[in-house]
Amino acid sequence: MEQKSIFISRRSILKGSVASIAGSVLSGTTITAEAQEKSSIRPLTGKMTYEEVRNRAREMMIPRCYVCPECNGRGPCVGQVPGFGGMGASRGFQANYDSLAAVQLNSRVVHGVHVPDTSIDFFGTKISMPVIAAPTGGTTYNMGGKLTEAEFVNAICGGCNKAGTLGAVADGIGDPLDVYEKRLQTLKEHGYKAIVGLKPRLQKDIIERMRLAEQAGIIALTIDLDSAGRAARATKGQTVEPKTFEQLKELVKASKLPLFFKGIMTPDEAELCVNSGAAGIVVSNHGGRTLADTPGTAAVLPKIVDKVNGRCFIMVDGTLARGTDVEKYLAMGANCTLAGRHFVRAAHGGLADGVALFANKMKNELAVAMVLTGAQTIKDINRSMVCIPA
Repeated sequence: MEQKSIFISRRSILKGSVASIAGSVLSGTTITAEAQEKSSIRPLTGKMTYEEVRNRAREMMIPRCYVCPECNGRGPCVGQVPGFGGMGASRGFQANYDSLAAVQLNSRVVHGVHVPDTSIDFFGTKISMPVIAAPTGGTTYNMGGKLTEAEFVNAICGGCNKAGTLGAVADGIGDPLDVYEKRLQTLKEHGYKAIVGLKPRLQKDIIERMRLAEQAGIIALTIDLDSAGRAARATKGQTVEPKTFEQLKELVKASKLPLFFKGIMTPDEAELCVNSGAAGIVVSNHGGRTLADTPGTAAVLPKIVDKVNGRCFIMVDGTLARGTDVEKYLAMGANCTLAGRHFVRAAHGGLADGVALFANKMKNELAVAMVLTGAQTIKDINRSMVCIPA
């Protein structure tokens, strides 16, 4: 099939995206006159379908994201960073998709599982499923600037909380401190339950941002160690750097909140994070958007899980789009997953309602997968339920 038959005409999409919002309230979020000037979401009527959310997102996000039928790193976004593409030829992004797709679920239907429990405990907070929004920043330079900062935070965090899980706020490399503070203020004003993702800035700058996040009442912190690869492209006044083992230990001691080091792709670095005292790690190649030509997260996860051997909490990301993707990652040993691109699209396609719709879709698909593999609870999911390529 030719590409032009897969994707809606860019010209027609852009033409359709100029509609303005009438002042209204969506999912408890008031759309102000200022927001109407900066956003092009049309009023939503009736009950949305997921396809409608995706179509709206496409209108909002081209050319930063084309909302392809299958998000596999092979669409028009190849090499678009900033944006939603992958670094270089997008092979790291593609590897995430391909390595996860290669894992297959073992169907089991002789058992007594009828209504599975998809919930987990996340450091004292019960959430409805092991899926959390990945901290994603850059509404202007990564997403096209069609949503204001407040709209985006309200969409991601409000929608995730509606679905019973955690939202997320990010500290973008190109964002000055006051932008980060405004995101946290939105969290605090609405009482959202969320995690916060920080960049590997200078130690003093990270610790300053940790303190601000603690005051917003968040649940946990992540630090994108993999963003250190962006040091050469960091904007003026924004320093990002790799971290030594001693620096990891300093950061762990700097906050009472659970701290995750994100961007871990090898067993030896997972071991260093465990020894630093971190609450957990995030197995991630940053969606293939920092270092080109990395393996996919599903390819490296089992060995990392075996090395950690239960000594810390393990999260993983990488092209999560369906509940079956969640079960695959859990069966390989992850405790929880992070979803990024698809939550961002849902936010642009339907604000908080769109995000909640996508989250509940994932939860329902996970429940079906658990029934058909014989898992009553999340803790029952194990490696016997998947076929992992040698």
